[in-house]
Amino acid sequence: MNTYQTFTINVDENIGIVKVNRPEALNALNSQFFDEMGSFLGSLDEKSGIHVLIITGEGKAFVAGADIAEMVNMRKAEGAVFSQKGQKVFRTIEQLAIPVIAAVNGYALGGGCELAMACDFRIASSKAKFGQPEVNLGLIPGYAATQRLSRLVGPGTALYLLMSANQINAEEALRIGLVQKVVEPEELMDETISIAKKIASKGPKAVKKVKSVVRKGLEIGFEKGSALESEEFGSLFEDEAKEGMKAFLEKRPPDWQ
Repeated sequence: MNTYQTFTINVDENIGIVKVNRPEALNALNSQFFDEMGSFLGSLDEKSGIHVLIITGEGKAFVAGADIAEMVNMRKAEGAVFSQKGQKVFRTIEQLAIPVIAAVNGYALGGGCELAMACDFRIASSKAKFGQPEVNLGLIPGYAATQRLSRLVGPGTALYLLMSANQINAEEALRIGLVQKVVEPEELMDETISIAKKIASKGPKAVKKVKSVVRKGLEIGFEKGSALESEEFGSLFEDEAKEGMKAFLEKRPPDWQ
């Protein structure tokens, strides 16, 4: 697997851990990160052996935002391209066949909160902070926070956070549904890896279809989403569901191979 300058990759059994690694800039996202992350995501396939991907940050930040030093001299067209580049990478994360978990270890602000929201769900350290501070700079989010945040927490709460630029702590993020679990800092990676391994032990095709049907259903509406669920439910009867149900009746662990 390639080596990248803006993040590290570690694979433990079938769990991949990506750690954003620009601590001198609080892991701020720049063009190089998006280029490298796009390349890495494009390399993920069945041969990679990764069944679940975890994204976290080095140091005291998950990701503290986009790189303002890179953005400060941009003009309109350049700003739009920078936004589109980030949106493409985050959309790729969202559309990966495998589950992606954000292990939010610290500040998740601006682009960092957007990266976390592009993941399938979020486990947060009790020291984590979340926010979309773009209006402080006379900007709006560029990596689809206006779309994802409103879908995750509702339009009223999203607009409050987007317009006020208020930061919230992990417990408040849990209360509003932005994160799914809060743990002590020293437990964050162990807990996230434990959850990832639990997911990886389930029917691999079923897990992928759960993600796919939920994601697509949010875009195509309830009726079409329900029809898609029925179709994919049925498809698994010709596949790994046979082994899963047989193992259940025989009171043994399933052999997904």
